[in-house]
Amino acid sequence: MVSLQVLLAILSLASDAVAAHSPFNPREYAKKVVSCPAINRAENAKVDIELHYVDINAKAEKTLLLLHGWPSLWASWKYQIQEFQDDYHIIAPDLRGFGPSTHPGDVKSSGTMPDLVGDLLCILEHAGSPKAIAMGHDWGAQLAYEAARERPDVFTAVVGITIPYMPAAGPRVPTEVLATAHPRLTYQLFFDRQTSAATAELDRDVRRTLRGILRDVASPPPASFLTSPDTFLGAWDGVDEIPPIPFFSKEEEDYWVEQYSISGFKYTFQFYTEENHFASWKFANEQGNHTIHQPILSILPTEDPVANMELAAKLLHSFDFLPNHTLHTLPTAHWTQLESPAEVNGIIRKWLTELDIKQGHTRDEL
Repeated sequence: MVSLQVLLAILSLASDAVAAHSPFNPREYAKKVVSCPAINRAENAKVDIELHYVDINAKAEKTLLLLHGWPSLWASWKYQIQEFQDDYHIIAPDLRGFGPSTHPGDVKSSGTMPDLVGDLLCILEHAGSPKAIAMGHDWGAQLAYEAARERPDVFTAVVGITIPYMPAAGPRVPTEVLATAHPRLTYQLFFDRQTSAATAELDRDVRRTLRGILRDVASPPPASFLTSPDTFLGAWDGVDEIPPIPFFSKEEEDYWVEQYSISGFKYTFQFYTEENHFASWKFANEQGNHTIHQPILSILPTEDPVANMELAAKLLHSFDFLPNHTLHTLPTAHWTQLESPAEVNGIIRKWLTELDIKQGHTRDEL
């Protein structure tokens, strides 16, 4: 039987979701550092990397592991941290190669999904969390799905934001083929084929780079953005100063610029190289267990300039492999959890509450 306390929590979701968020200062959150084993495949060398993560409310019963995408940081979860930090153990890492987190040094082939899942297991062990709900945005969503697929004993549920599950069932489709069908994926060819040029272009003016990417529906990028195989920021040529990032304060934007100035963008391109893509696909395809049986919450945008994400999910047959999934769509661009935090938090809070009820019923039945 559902308790009165739980019922009141559900009924109060609407008011909680629209509550104003207090100002967010990422510098107020202390980070922990863990040394994790990795491999530089270009040199066939075992190395240790240092992964930095924010660790909040470690005594809470359940853990939310917050996984950012590209180009992002742990602080992209600011609204979700504020919403859930009193109720959950929050672990929010900077993934390998991002900000102060180091990288084994081979961007082409040493940043596969299994590599990154290994990093997550290392972080969870260091943080003292044997299990976690994985919440990811962008490539972080695919990492969350892959972590749940590989280790269902550790990752008990998934919240995937913006990007649908990309199962490795069937033959692999190279990025070049995808870009032909979906021109706004063409930028990925630049990152893969001209990594040094892409690094130089994005590192030249970190603030301009971040401003050019982190846009919302109300302040979109130029129409030609993401469609060139030879430049990423070229679509912004002629714009002397790109407007500030719409969902950051000046202090937050300064923090992101500072963090991306530590290591630059070079190793963040691990998400886009053919070597990493192929190795990730091969690993999962050969394992063959593409179905994720854990509870899944998918929140997809309807105005993402990259692609129609709901259509992409249908083309990928994403939900055929997620028998216990819930889908929500929101009229946002790519940065859904930043652009519509009240709506996203309300959806997640309701889903987590219902998940607790279901799991409570299961325990009672046992």
